[in-house]
Amino acid sequence: MTHSETAASAPVELDLAGDVALLTEQLINIASVSDDERPLADAVEAALAALPHLTVHRDGDSLVARTELGRPERIILAGHLDTVPLPTSEGSRGTVPASWTADERGDVLYGRGATDMKGGVAVQLALAAALADPNRDVTYVFYDHEEVEGYKSGLGRLYRNAPELLGGDFAILLEPTNGTVEGGCNGTIRFRVTTHGRAAHSARAWMGENAVHGMADVLTRLAVHRPVTVDVDGLAYRESLNAVRISGGIAGNVIPDHCEVEINYRFAPDKGPDDAEAYVRALLPGYELERTDAAAGARPGLTHPAAAAFVATVGQEPKPKYGWTDVSRFSEAGVPAVNFGPGDALLAHTDDEHVPAQAVRDCYSALHRWLTAPA
Repeated sequence: MTHSETAASAPVELDLAGDVALLTEQLINIASVSDDERPLADAVEAALAALPHLTVHRDGDSLVARTELGRPERIILAGHLDTVPLPTSEGSRGTVPASWTADERGDVLYGRGATDMKGGVAVQLALAAALADPNRDVTYVFYDHEEVEGYKSGLGRLYRNAPELLGGDFAILLEPTNGTVEGGCNGTIRFRVTTHGRAAHSARAWMGENAVHGMADVLTRLAVHRPVTVDVDGLAYRESLNAVRISGGIAGNVIPDHCEVEINYRFAPDKGPDDAEAYVRALLPGYELERTDAAAGARPGLTHPAAAAFVATVGQEPKPKYGWTDVSRFSEAGVPAVNFGPGDALLAHTDDEHVPAQAVRDCYSALHRWLTAPA
C-alpha cells in the first residue's frame, strides 16, 4: 500500500476540544448517507479511542463509549450518524461541504445533517471529551441506519448483540427539539388497503368494475376523520391518520381491477400497535387491510428523578414528540427517555437544513451543567 493510499484511508481527525459548532461543521463535511456511515464511524471511533476515561465498543458502524466510575446512576446520551440523501435541487444549501451565513440569529450553519442530527452528535462528542469526571456515569451511543427501515437500525442491532452496554436509568436522544425537552413519542403503524374490481376496455366500462372508484369510500372516511389529542402523563399527543400513497390501473384504456392505498396512523403512546390496528379496522370495517409496519410509541419518561433534574436545568416546559424516534427503543428496554437537541425538527430533510451555531452551543451548555452540578 502506498503512502497516499494509507493517508486516504485514515479517518478524519475530529477536534473535540474546540467550538462545538465548528465540530458540527466537521461532521457535516463527512458525508454519511444511510448505508455509507463508515467514514464517519471511523472518525468517531478514533476520537473516542483517544479518551482514556472511556471504554469503547464497536458493532458494525455503531459505537458505545462508557465511563466506568461506579456512580449510583447511569445516563445514556444517544444519536444517529446517518443522514438522508443529499439534496438534488439546484441552488440547495444542504449539500456537503457545509456553509455558513449570518443573520439576526448570529452564525448559521447549513448542510445535510445540521439539524438531523450532526449538531446533536457534535454535542455528544464534545461532552465525551470534556467530562472525565461527570456526576453520573455516562454511556454515549452513536449508531447507524436510523433514517431507513427499522430492521436495519444500528441501535436495534446493539440491543440484540450487546444489550449489557445499553443499561441505564435515563436516556436522552439528541434529536432536534429547538432546545426544549420533548417527552416520549407517538407510535406509528402502516396498512395496505386493497380493493378489487373487474378489468374491461374503458370504452365498454359497464363490462367491468372499477377498483379505483371502489376506494372512494375509504378515502372519504380518512378525509373526514378528525384526529384526537390524548393526554399521556401530562403531555398532549396529537394523533394523525392519513392516506400516504395510492396505486391502481395498468393503462389509459383499461378499467382497473386492483387498487391499493397505504395508510399511516400516528398514535398516542397510551396505546400499543395492536390497539392502533383495532382502531383503524373499526374505522374501515369490511375492507381488506394488511398491516405492513408498526413501531410502538413511548410514554414521556419525565417521572424519573434524573429526568426532573434535567428538565429543571433546561428551564422550559416539556413538550410531546409527535414523530416517532428511538426513545421508543429505550422505553421498550425499560429506560425512560426524552428527546433534547439543537435545531428545528421542521428543517430536517429539507434542502436548506440549517442550525444556528448558538443553538448547538446552548445544548452543550445545558447538558454540561446538568452532568457537572453537585449531587
